[in-house]
This record gives sequence, C-alpha cells and structure tokens, in this order.
Amino acid sequence: MQRAGRHGRQPPEGGPMENGVGQEPGTPEPPGPAAPRAPRTRPRLVFHTQLAHGSPTGRIEGFTNVKELYAKIAEVFDISPTEILFCTLNTHKVDMQKLLGGQIGLEDFIFAHVRGETKEVEVTKTEDALGLTITDNGAGYAFIKRIKEGSIINRLQTVCVGDSIEAINDHTIVGCRHYEVARMLRELPRAQPFTLRLVQPKKAFDMIGQWTRTGKSPGEGRAASGKETLRLRTQGPAVLEEGPSPPEEEAARRVDDLLESYMGIRDSELASTMVEAAKGSPSVAQLAQGLDSVLGEFAFPQEFVAEVWAAVCHGKGDKE
Repeated sequence: MQRAGRHGRQPPEGGPMENGVGQEPGTPEPPGPAAPRAPRTRPRLVFHTQLAHGSPTGRIEGFTNVKELYAKIAEVFDISPTEILFCTLNTHKVDMQKLLGGQIGLEDFIFAHVRGETKEVEVTKTEDALGLTITDNGAGYAFIKRIKEGSIINRLQTVCVGDSIEAINDHTIVGCRHYEVARMLRELPRAQPFTLRLVQPKKAFDMIGQWTRTGKSPGEGRAASGKETLRLRTQGPAVLEEGPSPPEEEAARRVDDLLESYMGIRDSELASTMVEAAKGSPSVAQLAQGLDSVLGEFAFPQEFVAEVWAAVCHGKGDKE
C-alpha cells in the first residue's frame, strides 16, 4: 500500500544536529562516504473487521488485493480463507448495495460472511432467463446478487440473495468468474431439470455479547469521513486515491446496469474500469478495441459496447 508522505523540515546544513544527535561545534571532520538515506516511512492503514454472524473485532493491514484481504481476515479469526464467501462494508447484513468491491474507504468497517449450510435445489428451466444476477468475490466464489421478481428462481423459496453457487449438475464452478457462471446457466437447455448446489452465508444465532445494546456491531452504519479510498489491484500494490465524483459514480451505475441487462452479472469494479476506458475513447470502435485488449475474455457484444460508450460519453444514451 503506497501513499505519498510529507517530509518534515530539515535542520540547516552544517548545524549542530546530525542524525538526531547533538554535535559540539568545532573543526569539521573530513567528509566520509554518504550514509544511505533511510527509507521513507509509509503510513499504516489499519482496518477493523468482524465475522458477519458475530465475532470479536479484529484489525488487519498490509493487503493489496481481495485474496490477500481474505487471507488477513482468516488469519485474525483462525479460519481458512476459503471459508469467506464475500464481505460487506459497514453492515453485517447480506446487503448487496454494501458489497466490498475493488475500493475500501479509509473509515470502512469490513464484515466477512463465511460459509454456512449447503443445500441442493432442482430447477426446471421453463424460460430462457432464470432471473438471476451473478457476481463474484474476486477469490473464486460466484454468488447470487439479485433475483428478479416473478422469475423462475424467485418462485423457489430456498434460493436467496447471497447464496454462493458451488456446482451446477455436480460440476463444480469454484474458481469460475461471474460471467462464466452466467454463461453456463444461459446455455442450459429448456424443459430439462438441473441441480444447483448452493452455500448460504452463515447466519447469526447468538449475537449477545458480540454487539452493542443498540443491536448493532461497532461498525454498523459507519460512514467514511472523506472521499479517499484504498484501491485494490489484481497486480501491484494497492494505492490511495480520491473517490469517484458524482458523475463518475452515475456513469459506473449505468454501465453496471448494462452488464446486468446484457450478461446477467453485476460488478462495480468492472463497471468503473469500463468507464475509465470509455472516457479515453473518442469512438465506439476505439472503445471496443481497448476493451478487447484488456477484457477480451468477456467477449462483449458490439451493441453492448456501443451502449457503454453512449452511457459514459453522453449520459442519456442508456436504455431504461
């Protein structure tokens, strides 16, 4: 994690202080080899965390991506990183609007949702669309972010938002990205039953003693005091940067809506990446070329790219 620091004022050259030790004035000593410059101290960024079903509060630091974040949380609570399904910010609830993505506010409180009960559900695909929106945690687990009202899945009471999809017809999908899982579900034949193996987040049973008298954990309802955020990267160190402006947030929301409409996934970090790419592209063709070079595995259709460019560059180019 890197953040530009400030140099303190230096003592006057030749003054009576050197390396923090008082020197008696007198005849200067012959110059020797220059001492190596001490490395600049980086500020420590420490975040507070709890298990969403109830735990003491832990402190984590020194991570640069989601996988490392999960490893730090797992170390604090003495669990395996693979137990963590996803994290939410400032709430212990399964709230997909508070899902941890690629950015964390410096005052955010992190809640880790871990594996609970496993369940198998038989589904018959009577329509082309199941009514699921898929996202993933960036560390190998895809899970349900939204269920469309009145859809096939909505009629199955055992399937819930936050459930991780572990297997389709006994074929494990652990390690697959959200768009791959969405594609598998779209390609399932109609009128033929299939089985979903789901893992639900662990539920809270006895929160007394873990939470305050208000019924909230210490981080519940917490909001960042500023716009500065820690941005997690797949490669390289995490960096501090200013949060997105309101127009950028609105553009990312439009693109995320388009991802859901065209591909059945939601991914705020992917949407933000596409917004940045579109802002630097003077035409749809150049945006398509840029996206293909860095996100080619998604195989975005041309009409989708055109709508992304319109949504970002014209603001009113999206479909309601």
